[in-house]
Amino acid sequence: MSQPFRLPQFYEPHPARLNPHLGTARVHSKAWARTMGMVEGSGVWDEDDLDSHDYALLCAYTHPDAPADALDLVTDWYVWVFFFDDHFLESFKRTRDLDGARAYLDRLPAFMPEQPGGEPPVPENAVERGLADLWARTVPAMTGGWRRRFAEATRHLLDESLWELANIDAGRVANPLEYVEMRRKVGGAPWSAGLVEYAVGAEVPDAVAGSRPLRVLRDAFSDGVHLRNDLFSYQREIEEEGELSNGVLVFERFLGCTTQEAADAVNDLVTSRLQQFEHTVLTELGPLFAEHALDPASCAAVLAYAKGLQDWQAGGHEWHLRSSRYMNGAADGSGPPPGPALPSGPSGLALPSGPPGLGTSAARAAASLAASLPKRLARHARPTHRPVGPVRVPDLHMPFTTTLSPHLDASRENVVVWARGIGMLAAVPGVPHSGVWDEERLRAADFALCSAGIHPDASPEQLDLTTGWLTWGTYGDDYYPAVYGRTGDLAGARACTERLAAFMPVGGEPAPPPATPLEAGLADLWRRTAGPMDPDARRRFRTTVEDMTGSWLWELANQAHHRVPDPVDYIEMRRMTFGADLTMSLSRLSRGRSLPEEVHRSRAVQAMERAASDYAALINDLYSYRKEIEFEGEVHNAVLVVQDFFSCGLPEALDVVADLMASRMREFEHVVSTGLPALAEEHRLDAGARAVLTGYAEELEHWMAGILVWHRGCRRYDEDEVRRAAGMPAGAPGPLAPAGPLAPAGPLAPAGPPGHPAVPAPAVPGRAAPHGSFAALAGPTGLGTAAARAVPRLRTAGRTRA
Repeated sequence: MSQPFRLPQFYEPHPARLNPHLGTARVHSKAWARTMGMVEGSGVWDEDDLDSHDYALLCAYTHPDAPADALDLVTDWYVWVFFFDDHFLESFKRTRDLDGARAYLDRLPAFMPEQPGGEPPVPENAVERGLADLWARTVPAMTGGWRRRFAEATRHLLDESLWELANIDAGRVANPLEYVEMRRKVGGAPWSAGLVEYAVGAEVPDAVAGSRPLRVLRDAFSDGVHLRNDLFSYQREIEEEGELSNGVLVFERFLGCTTQEAADAVNDLVTSRLQQFEHTVLTELGPLFAEHALDPASCAAVLAYAKGLQDWQAGGHEWHLRSSRYMNGAADGSGPPPGPALPSGPSGLALPSGPPGLGTSAARAAASLAASLPKRLARHARPTHRPVGPVRVPDLHMPFTTTLSPHLDASRENVVVWARGIGMLAAVPGVPHSGVWDEERLRAADFALCSAGIHPDASPEQLDLTTGWLTWGTYGDDYYPAVYGRTGDLAGARACTERLAAFMPVGGEPAPPPATPLEAGLADLWRRTAGPMDPDARRRFRTTVEDMTGSWLWELANQAHHRVPDPVDYIEMRRMTFGADLTMSLSRLSRGRSLPEEVHRSRAVQAMERAASDYAALINDLYSYRKEIEFEGEVHNAVLVVQDFFSCGLPEALDVVADLMASRMREFEHVVSTGLPALAEEHRLDAGARAVLTGYAEELEHWMAGILVWHRGCRRYDEDEVRRAAGMPAGAPGPLAPAGPLAPAGPLAPAGPPGHPAVPAPAVPGRAAPHGSFAALAGPTGLGTAAARAVPRLRTAGRTRA
């Protein structure tokens, strides 16, 4: 069978090494698999399958320094997880038995008791026997923190198999953002990262395990592992198994391109994620150690963990070149296919055969680093404040409508009085560059219009509160780059951020006197918002604020490095810089009743929130592109990130972002129509809880529609206002937004309560005829075709591949 595409040139920055205990691990793992019932009689594997897959070789490559007993145990874990994957395929994916799969998966967590000595049920199959045995052999050596993290990763790996099965049953291919998020869980790399801690004998300290740098290391590692696997497994999964969860297929469908082009794009994303890993190690771990005052042993443990993850990446690639499980012909991009799994020599070392063998990975690493260097340097060398000119925002898919609160005009005036009273409309004495706003700039932003659209039924007090939070968050977002970004004062920005936490007391502790408008505004908003909450709710709400203020530090650090962000890291941080969780929390609070915590943590609700968050944040990136790129010298904008990743022009990047928004909106609608009813059944929600769940989805519909109405109606992004705010002479008149009315003609929104003016619903036409700089685009038109039109341009733009 011919390969569906040629495997690309991979980024391989770290040479692979082989554990000397490979031979004993092979013998041990085969005996263990037989004991657990995974070989003869399982209906899944026979001995030839187990030998040819060679999971001992995988573990010897990915854990080159593990002692013999640790390598044996880790190899058993991998035999188990691959057997689970194949057993689940045969038992449930092929038969589409969703109910049977759920019952099967519901039993497995019982075999991972968090407390040592806990009694699991009696195993009924090879998967349960293997899990019970492995858990009992592993947890005595690890702390409670590790056990909790590893059990959670294992549950995700098991549970998200249902997501894959549901997509197969519906014939649905995920969008790129949804796929990357879910692939981390179902693909098991976070689970593998937990085993790295065991194999290197160095646990990540609990104090930093949940921090951004450690999260990014784990996620970048996971994405590199999974997307590389998707390239090697495409033929088996798509052509033989009928699988729909594969990154190459996801890019194929989203970009409307050939399989080869999709494979090259996936490989580019693998490279970007591995370079994000390296960037995080070099720039974020040191400050993290200082911030948490970690002792030398803890610092060494984190670094050993990071090195273990690097070893896994390098070794995992070598194993994919050799395992019969995968498509690996001409895997070096030029030479013949590698041979079968390597035989072991007298010492248990695998003997190399051919150019992609042991001992040549160092040479490939050097060539890989050299090939990727120009693109990597270019990410830090984009000119700032370059002319952009008027930007035509593409037509956006918005199926929802909203109304405007009758208290809009009053809230517009109230927020000006409030902002003036706390000092936002003047410079802070003694703080250079702190005069970021005046009254005209605040009125041009018109945050009350946004809050009136996202909370049309709010009381006057609730509307003022939402308007205040939007105003405070945007003021802070403007204040940080002006006060700390221009001077490169990252230490001052961190000190400011840490002080803000004192103005959000959880247990009634006193706050210090505010010294700046940022502190005074937060103190007032916190008192008005968190006062009625119980301590747990306050703590959760405080986290949403801290996530946003912490993300401003991330932006400043990127600005200091003059680095265009990695696409995945950008999207995930954009939810925080946009303050999506904060304003969504206000939506939940406005209903007066929250969802049960287990429901709110469910995959369906989180997927709905993330889809809405990404849609709204990308609206902002489209409308603010010229303001940020030409006038502010920003590097944080999705359009710029797409331009950098695909090496494409502005028209193509705008359309790719619009199509990504459309795909997120379709995902939102899919979750609401199918995921939420299934969630309600699964948790047996009563009528009241179902109404809260449905009401929350409707709130998010208002939230997205209201944010679009605000971008079309405010003057914050108009050219004249941008020039005035930047102290520049007024240019030619005209907004940066699309020409024509603020909202395209379309059906009116429902009338709503008395006094609510109807807001025209954003229309959903086909794409407008090309004009201006868009005239060069050729190909089909209409919703969902922009990315497809961009592909030929990307192909002919002379992209430099790593």
